[in-house]
Amino acid sequence: MNEYRNFTCGQLRAEDAGKRVKLAGWVHRKRNLGNLCFVDLRDHYGITQCVFDSASPLFERMQGIRVESVIGVEGQAVIRENINHNLPTGEIEIKADALTLYSAADVLPFQVAAEDDAPEEIRLKYRFLDLRKDRIHKNILLRSAVIWRTRELMREQGFTEYQTPILTASSPEGARDFLVPSRLNPGKFYALPQAPQQFKQLLMVSGFDKYFQIAPCFRDEDPRADRSPGEFYQMDMEMSFATQDDVFAVIEHTLGGIFNEFANGKKVDQAPFVRIPFREAMMKYGSDKPDLRNPLVLQDATSFFGESGFGVYDNLANEGKTIKAMVVAGIADKPRSFFDKLDAFAKEEGMGGTAYVSFAAGGAKGIARFFDEEKLAGLKQRFGAGEGDAVLFMAGKGMKFDKFSGRLRNKVADELGLVDENSFKMCWIVDFPFYEENEETGAVEFSHNPFSMPQGGMDALLNKNPLEILAYQYDFVCNGVELLSGAVRNHEPEIMYKAFEIAGYDNSVVDSKFGGMISAFKFGAPPHAGSAFGMDRLVMLLLDEPIIRDVILFPLNGKAQDLLMQAPNTVTEEQLRELHIKVVEDEKK
Repeated sequence: MNEYRNFTCGQLRAEDAGKRVKLAGWVHRKRNLGNLCFVDLRDHYGITQCVFDSASPLFERMQGIRVESVIGVEGQAVIRENINHNLPTGEIEIKADALTLYSAADVLPFQVAAEDDAPEEIRLKYRFLDLRKDRIHKNILLRSAVIWRTRELMREQGFTEYQTPILTASSPEGARDFLVPSRLNPGKFYALPQAPQQFKQLLMVSGFDKYFQIAPCFRDEDPRADRSPGEFYQMDMEMSFATQDDVFAVIEHTLGGIFNEFANGKKVDQAPFVRIPFREAMMKYGSDKPDLRNPLVLQDATSFFGESGFGVYDNLANEGKTIKAMVVAGIADKPRSFFDKLDAFAKEEGMGGTAYVSFAAGGAKGIARFFDEEKLAGLKQRFGAGEGDAVLFMAGKGMKFDKFSGRLRNKVADELGLVDENSFKMCWIVDFPFYEENEETGAVEFSHNPFSMPQGGMDALLNKNPLEILAYQYDFVCNGVELLSGAVRNHEPEIMYKAFEIAGYDNSVVDSKFGGMISAFKFGAPPHAGSAFGMDRLVMLLLDEPIIRDVILFPLNGKAQDLLMQAPNTVTEEQLRELHIKVVEDEKK
């Protein structure tokens, strides 16, 4: 028998009645009924009720032990008079006849046995207490289960797990690096990897066919609700002699399997998942990460206007602006204030406003008065509106307008409760533009990943308008959350040099900043492709947690501080001298 326990606190059942039981754990709750003291004892596995009789000397001793103290209890397992159907152990309790105090708890800074409104700073300072909370504890366990299953699903498909370096070189692309000074190389620095991108591609060049890794990544970014500052984990993969479709098949098996197993009763889209070209996504949903639980779809209405009779939009259409329409079923009888609120929202967003036509029982309303009967009938047919429906219109130009139309789409769905909260809706976003135009300078820049293969290869780079070139890049989106990004890689040096040249970089820049990879490609590189999805964000989505901190063991706060371990912190002058570093005070302070 184990010195501390012969059962866990989640193990006992009715058939164990009569057994001699030895348990150990934390005092979760105490209830003193005068002649009896009930103690819920908690460990990693669950909760068991222990009973202390007032006739026993243990009764008074238990009164002096605070909740969250660690104790050992011995006694006989008996059937409970009042069964607790909410607990797996709810049919049984322990009549205590021995008690050991292993560790006494101080007064708690916040409650563990119940959710409370303790501020984030307190929760993170005492994270070890926060992790004892049932919800957070289960979150971390589910995260572990998801990672375990992910590894199984990848291995099933012939992938091997490798570990890439943590100390690497600083990259000029992406977010800010975390830098690590080198003691042996004064004045020089390592960087913590923002992702294993170059290393995993070098693995393909080295002849390792299918790679994956649950990889730690480090980026000096500002926090968001769905992004942890400092570090995060991603499921990183790469495969040789692979096309975009090959990557999709692997990820659909892996992520599809994860969602089917851990959806907790929610409806799950089944593979193959719908593929939406980037430009179509921006037109129809106003986002490259559309929430498909929202049934509303945007339509291009520009050609409907010009000579429609509604002068405002006719003028905008003739000026080259885009006009979008959105049919919303069953809202024609909403009061005018509903539509006025949407118009005000558009103006607050820097847009000119919105317009609408509602096909109410008493006749069409909104801007319907500007159209004759034939035009109204054409409007209905063109946009698929019926009696009782309304058509919302908005106008603008470029990416700013597209993104606004997406926010309006989401706002209307939220106002009307149209989003299906009980489902996971997935899609691939494909055919991203390889380049984009800088709105301020007019310069051609990479729009996303400069190491992607342009569709059409060298021929496209030589003969097409750069802004019309598409890339073999793709994102996986679930419920409006971008979970994964990836690409078919550009493995041909001459194509890479040309791609960077169009973006304003000469060959020397490529050789200087990405010398290791470009050099490797010159010695025989297989066509390869890959992707990575955020493990923290995936678990957050599965659990429907609004804040990513609650699925991470020891997260940083909003200022990228570890309040428990008090990091970052100062170091000694001796340590600084060893690293050849001098701290310079900020003159602005």
